[in-house]
Amino acid sequence: MKRPFVVLIHCGYWLIYLLLFSLILSVVGAQLRRPPTLLLPFSLLVLCASPNLVSFYSFYFLLAPRFLERRKILALLMFGTSVCLISAVAGVLLSPAFFGFGQPVFSDAREFFSITASLFAVCAVHGGAALVIRGFVAWYDGLALKEELTRRTFETELALIKSQINPHFLFNTINNIDVLIAKNPALASEYLNKLSDILRYMVYETKAERIPLARELDYVGKYIELQKIRTANPGYVNFEVTGEANGSRVAPMILFPFIENAFKHTEGRKSSNSIRIKVEAAKHRLLFECENSYRAAAGEKPEFGGSGNELVRRRLALAYPGKHSLQVDDDGSVYQVKLTLYED
Repeated sequence: MKRPFVVLIHCGYWLIYLLLFSLILSVVGAQLRRPPTLLLPFSLLVLCASPNLVSFYSFYFLLAPRFLERRKILALLMFGTSVCLISAVAGVLLSPAFFGFGQPVFSDAREFFSITASLFAVCAVHGGAALVIRGFVAWYDGLALKEELTRRTFETELALIKSQINPHFLFNTINNIDVLIAKNPALASEYLNKLSDILRYMVYETKAERIPLARELDYVGKYIELQKIRTANPGYVNFEVTGEANGSRVAPMILFPFIENAFKHTEGRKSSNSIRIKVEAAKHRLLFECENSYRAAAGEKPEFGGSGNELVRRRLALAYPGKHSLQVDDDGSVYQVKLTLYED
């Protein structure tokens, strides 16, 4: 909690105490049917406030951090009792400065112990209030720290998930260009420039929480073009975008694992529309569909980006908590993913 707010809490506490003290003094004056002189309220205020101030801030600055925060309750009770007793006795001994030694408190032991006990009780109340305020400030600071740690954990986990997804895309693309270099160096250079654009995108733009959807789809298109060099039948991929992408924003690299998965597992490069990718952009909603035909070995099923379903689901939960819908269907020959993202 920021220091000005803590100071404001302390000022408010003592203001309430002064108002209560004034109210009690007014009631006593009304019962006596005569208003107290100016010196009497001031003297009583000093007598009552001094022990309470000592008790309150001894608890707040010394006892709370040493014993309460370390959960040493017995030691807190022992030292707290000592502080209240010393404050009360000191307050009683301070009274001669305002009322003189002729008061009954200095000639009658019962008066002395009665006033000391009263001041002790009041000091204990202020000490307890100090512990409550100190505990509230500590709780608030702990809550703020927990939120900050949660945010940093979220950012770190999200960065780790991205770092696990990105290498698969990078390695597959480099292998594709490597194959093309020996066949057509000029075309390989063209695709290398596209790869350079994608790498620049991965390094500089994926750090943001959201990027323009149009930019994400531009790099998806470049990735698909790079994948097409693996076959002489570029028609085996059908990529369709409908709606208005301008103005919409999306988490970077959120679509790539599904698309990479489709290219990784499809076995129909000689057939048309073996991979079908459709993006439908609407206001506050993005619909993504990706399906591919494949031939799976016994017991084998394709996984997102080589990292498994759980990894992709985890990133969606982090980037779109409660604002996404993911449906995966697999009939043994076609693997289909339907993802819906919602924005405020």
